[in-house]
Amino acid sequence: MESRLAERPGQCSSGSTPDRDNKDTAEIEMQPPVTKKAKTESTSMPSTSASTSTSSDGTTAEIKPPASSPASGVSSPLFYLTKVRGIPDYYNNPNMATGIKDILSPSMGELVASAQFNYMFDIPWLMQQYPESKRNMPLLIVHGEQREGLIRLKTEAKPFPNIKLFQAKLEIMFGTHHSKMMLIAYKEGMRVVIHTANLIAKDWDQKTQGVWISPVFHQLTSAAASQTSAEGTGFKQDLLDYLQAYGGTALNEWKQRLKEHDLSSARVRLIASVPGAHTGANMHKWGHLKLRKVLLQHGPPSSSVDEHWPVVGQFSSIGSLGPSSQQWLSSEWLLSLSTNGRKEAGAAVTMRKYPNLQLVFPTVENVRNSLEGYMAGGSIPYALKTAQKQPYLNDYLCHWKADSTGRSRAAPHIKTYMRVSPDCSKLAWFLVTSANLSKAAWGALEKKGTQLKIRSYEIGVLYLPSDQETPGSSFAVKSALSGESTEPQILAPFDIPLTGYAKEDKPWIWDAKYFKPDSKGNMWTP
Repeated sequence: MESRLAERPGQCSSGSTPDRDNKDTAEIEMQPPVTKKAKTESTSMPSTSASTSTSSDGTTAEIKPPASSPASGVSSPLFYLTKVRGIPDYYNNPNMATGIKDILSPSMGELVASAQFNYMFDIPWLMQQYPESKRNMPLLIVHGEQREGLIRLKTEAKPFPNIKLFQAKLEIMFGTHHSKMMLIAYKEGMRVVIHTANLIAKDWDQKTQGVWISPVFHQLTSAAASQTSAEGTGFKQDLLDYLQAYGGTALNEWKQRLKEHDLSSARVRLIASVPGAHTGANMHKWGHLKLRKVLLQHGPPSSSVDEHWPVVGQFSSIGSLGPSSQQWLSSEWLLSLSTNGRKEAGAAVTMRKYPNLQLVFPTVENVRNSLEGYMAGGSIPYALKTAQKQPYLNDYLCHWKADSTGRSRAAPHIKTYMRVSPDCSKLAWFLVTSANLSKAAWGALEKKGTQLKIRSYEIGVLYLPSDQETPGSSFAVKSALSGESTEPQILAPFDIPLTGYAKEDKPWIWDAKYFKPDSKGNMWTP
């Protein structure tokens, strides 16, 4: 069975192997629909000693972890997946996977205060994730809830006098506070965690999520703290600018903490979005234009990364992108993600040809056969009305397939973007972010290109080979099965090469009905 992508050159795919109506919103989680139990299906929990992979034709094959132990050391530069219940323990080893209790553990530092930025909160559940002795420490919740959601959040926070709520401004229609970040203060310093999971139980259970955990940032001397530092990757100033964009005074304490700490050991660059109609120099501080600027200034040059390196995007929600790919997807957005670095100071690179674009998004069968079954689809919003207006998107789509990390059946809520070598062995750069495939998240140019309109708050980190402790020209693609490498490595969350959609494959549509029983024996009837 041949994939449509197999005919397009420069694709890193396997080819021959098998809003709230979502109007540009970053992500809308729906309540579980009424499902009907199918009498012919069992509901047994997957084995923890082996997993299964399901191909597009519905056949399953057992995946057994290798007998050998994982390679020693951190799999990638402080990038982790979250632990998944129901897969072999091997794929949850601490070199590649972490959990929220691990992140908040005393082994990470003696916590004295924290701030949680997110889209969805379950405060009673969140408090249970903190060590018992730290549940009375100051906690700031940064959210975008309004009306009934705000009432619920206040009710949940009421039993905890140490919690303060801060509502992010959302003045542009269909915008969300979608950023997912933790600021954690310790007696010995502070840490920043940027991830893709909502602060609710199901997001840390059987989904694939991504996490960047910073090193401990130590306090500066008083003299050093008074100086504005432009060293390293600019992470500190970018994060201060992001917090400043919220306005108000609720974040002043955290801004001051950041100023008093040395963040130069952060070997990533911040790529964030904040709502607004950004003009002038501010256009290039946010969204896809920030990514374009960073890649132009610091990314690999076209002499080493040419048009044969495809751009790969992977996400869990799709917004309205326009009636043709040229309106946004394969024009301004792809231009930003395919930007190369300057060959030399002051010399911009003119692209002769766009690279190919591949987009990883679950098929109906990917969702049906997932550990959660159709219920996983409640966190993968793509509306039927939106899909019908942009059928061209299907030509770019690839399966969610992650046998190499044991997560083919752990539905993706992670969002990653990267540039992959033609032989699929290297990455020019890697971005993990809260931003899905939408104009609301990344921004869209308006007024003849003089304004970038962004609706939502988003945050992510960009890994560049040149920023690592041992600089390189590219990252080696690492899987759970990889050995050691002499160059920097990035853990690929899904299988590379990719598997393109076959003719019979359909993207998951969350408001369509599906009657074929899922892995739990249920149907999907929203």
